[in-house]
Amino acid sequence: SLTSITIPNSVTSIGDGAFAGVQKVIVSQENPTFTVCRQGVLIDKMRKKILYASSSLSDHYTIPDSVTSIGDEAFSGCKSLTSITIPNSVTSIGDGAFADCTKLTSITIPNSVTSIGDGAFFSCSSLTGIKIPNSVKSIGWGAFYGCKSLTSITIPNSVTSIGDEAFNDCEKLTGITITSRFTDDDIR
Repeated sequence: SLTSITIPNSVTSIGDGAFAGVQKVIVSQENPTFTVCRQGVLIDKMRKKILYASSSLSDHYTIPDSVTSIGDEAFSGCKSLTSITIPNSVTSIGDGAFADCTKLTSITIPNSVTSIGDGAFFSCSSLTGIKIPNSVKSIGWGAFYGCKSLTSITIPNSVTSIGDEAFNDCEKLTGITITSRFTDDDIR
């Protein structure tokens, strides 16, 4: 039932998922490490990692171009978020990063992302389609678990690891296409 938390200037380290479920995070203006940017998103002052987004975040959000990673549970529980733009600077999507974003209908993962964490899109029940780029090497455990509206997905040949239950409880998923690393000559 914690609705708000204030981070004083003495805090220099915050773990992933530390504020999941909290409605509002306030950061002291004198804090040397963290700041809150547009629409209540907590980010490090170097603007490299998103740590938290307010559960009241709605509609569309564009991640700043400087961000290289989306932390664990960063957007978890943003139930009114419908779409998000991820810039080409992002290389990793953390565990549970978008878990329970129940109104998220579409997302484009840029060619810079190499890993999709465990439960990254867990229970994104309105997500209908997703394109995984050729840069992705691993898809974590339960990454798309409970994406009940997901109908099809193509997994590129760059993916070398797919975690257990990655697509479990995807009721409408009628096709998974895995592009082959092999040519017809390799198979013969």
